[in-house]
Amino acid sequence: MLRRVAGPAATELYLHCQPGADPTGAREQADAIYRAILQALVAEGGNSGSVVSETVFLRDLPASLEPVRAARRDVVAAHREATHDPAVIEVEQAPLEERACLEVMVHAVLPHASTAARFESITTPFTCGCAECARAHGLLFYLGDESRFQAGGLCGAGRNAYEQTLDMFGHAEELLQRAGMGFSDVVRTWIHLRHMERDYPEFNRARREFFTARGIRPVPASTGIQGAPASAAHDLCLGVYAVKSGRPPERTVMSSPTLNEAAEYGADFARGMKVVETNKLALHVSGTASIDEQGRTVHVGDFDAQADRMLENIAALLARQGANFGNIVSAITYLANPADAARLRQKLREAGFEGFPHALVAATICRPDLLCETEALAVLPIGHEDALRR
Repeated sequence: MLRRVAGPAATELYLHCQPGADPTGAREQADAIYRAILQALVAEGGNSGSVVSETVFLRDLPASLEPVRAARRDVVAAHREATHDPAVIEVEQAPLEERACLEVMVHAVLPHASTAARFESITTPFTCGCAECARAHGLLFYLGDESRFQAGGLCGAGRNAYEQTLDMFGHAEELLQRAGMGFSDVVRTWIHLRHMERDYPEFNRARREFFTARGIRPVPASTGIQGAPASAAHDLCLGVYAVKSGRPPERTVMSSPTLNEAAEYGADFARGMKVVETNKLALHVSGTASIDEQGRTVHVGDFDAQADRMLENIAALLARQGANFGNIVSAITYLANPADAARLRQKLREAGFEGFPHALVAATICRPDLLCETEALAVLPIGHEDALRR
């Protein structure tokens, strides 16, 4: 599945790729997926060097990670167009499609010929010593007078979740500083926790301390979800997306009358973040579940009702910005119990939540009584906000 955003500075592509019926092993499925991604990019006028970020969902990370990486390297090396490594999140979250060893989400940027653009890998020494941290990096890419930074799979050293969280946020901050940015430029984060129920409270405590110490306001949109990171030496990993330009930042915290603010119950993230970029108006919807106006879980034990409330909350967040499900270009839905997959697909169809790249994966959610959660990115054209004012 592919969605295309044609903006004034570039064409941006959002892709979701699943394996077909034939390949059975992770190496074979990955080879087919990356060849299909490359074929789609070439058809749009791009190549492997157009990719700026990937999220790879793995059913069995220890067994599949290296074969999947090898498949990607082979496909990219055969065409030799890439001059940079994209930001990559690799996480153990089993696809709901039972035959799939992996699924891949991709964001690619194809600058117009008239747009000044370049890509730069950003690295910083990290004292952890594990192989995964040694390869960690960020991607800085310039589009006209705007710079964007993205990184994935960043970890932190420490004896527990609290220490690891502070260190991984510090690692991200070092990369941002080398890119000429600060954490105040971050508009979206993704946090994957190996042990959600054990570590989520201490992660939240450390994140709040980090944001408070640096005066980060508004806090970014975010998803905090269960998922084993690529590094066996760490219990958490972090992905970040930041935007900076020569003009004052145009960001608005997204809210909805159907939801309270997450900070009210100790979770420091915005429900969503609207960002005016050079090429588009982006609506980053954080991980959203069956939560009510008081921050309470509603419809405990009722999957259908929880799915309906989750989608109602997302629709309300988008509607406040003049958008709807038809403006979504990318989404991920997390399901606590894979046995609910058929019901989930039915609820999504009934709501019209379809027609865009959308990964469905199994993951424990931040509260044990929540059964599903969805994050989304919607895009509106530049100038849409001015049209609304008129």
